[in-house]
Amino acid sequence: MKKLMLAVVSIFLVATMAACSSTASGESEEKLVINVAYGNQPGEPIDKLAKKWKELVDERSNGEIELRLFPSSQLGSEKDVLEQATMGSNVITMVGYDFLMDYVPDAGIMNAPYLVENFDELLYLTTTDWFDEIKRDLNEKEISIVSTNTVYGERHLLSNEKVSIPEDLKGKKIRVPNNPMSITTFEALGAAATPTPLGDLYTSLQQGLIDGAENPLPVLEGVKAHEVSKHLSLTGHQKFIVAWISGTNFSDSLPADVVQMLKETGDEAGEYARGVLEEEDKRVLAEFKKQGVEVHEVDIEPFKEKVKDVYDKFPSWTPGLYERIVELLENRPS
Repeated sequence: MKKLMLAVVSIFLVATMAACSSTASGESEEKLVINVAYGNQPGEPIDKLAKKWKELVDERSNGEIELRLFPSSQLGSEKDVLEQATMGSNVITMVGYDFLMDYVPDAGIMNAPYLVENFDELLYLTTTDWFDEIKRDLNEKEISIVSTNTVYGERHLLSNEKVSIPEDLKGKKIRVPNNPMSITTFEALGAAATPTPLGDLYTSLQQGLIDGAENPLPVLEGVKAHEVSKHLSLTGHQKFIVAWISGTNFSDSLPADVVQMLKETGDEAGEYARGVLEEEDKRVLAEFKKQGVEVHEVDIEPFKEKVKDVYDKFPSWTPGLYERIVELLENRPS
């Protein structure tokens, strides 16, 4: 049903008649409508980013281009919408680089556990020659990156029982996104990684199908996970950035200046949302405590040690990939 819905809202131009007789000839104006899909709930930082992006596009295009927003996985799961994009549907969608592993394996290292110290390092990687290679490889798989300047957040663990060390996760069913990097990371930590759509997270916790979940704090609040699980462990296991992508067929159908404008406005909206995220993290942490969630500071070194082997679990990665990333980061301009 969700795929059918996305197909129904496929590529289209909406012709709108001039609102009044001020257009003497009475001719119609064409508006380009582009669908933007994401799994996050209204009010979360990603939703605020999307609304800012919509506003900027409207301003820069003088109202000739409209971003039509579909939050809360209305058009399907992250994986479903990504698949639809590759088939040429009119949609820009937010994806983690771990989901792009199915198309270009090397992309997944962007979301590897404990890879970087801060978000600036990750964002720098998107400006390198290495990342240009990733984009070219994605284009060959019918995926075009529209914007890269989106910080999703630092991922932490919310669970039914206290987790202080990796051994506390042994056998625990932890909800993760349905991609190889997330699954492999939590298996390395000893958990039973349980892929579940974000929209099903709350009911899965409520029904006891999972014992916990991981995500940035505003996302956990957005799906109301804290109403069920009352232990937050600040593992910070991933500094997480995402890309906004479209299908190559769709992006190639747009004028070059429109594609450039979408990139520029998307990056601007990402910068705006980063400030929002920093404030939201503080607010949500305080709200969790107020709602009875026990917040646990953890020593992340044992967690780092446990996930070291993750980097050896992907034989499809280009040999020397990790070393190349480390070298890029070491030589990053100050």
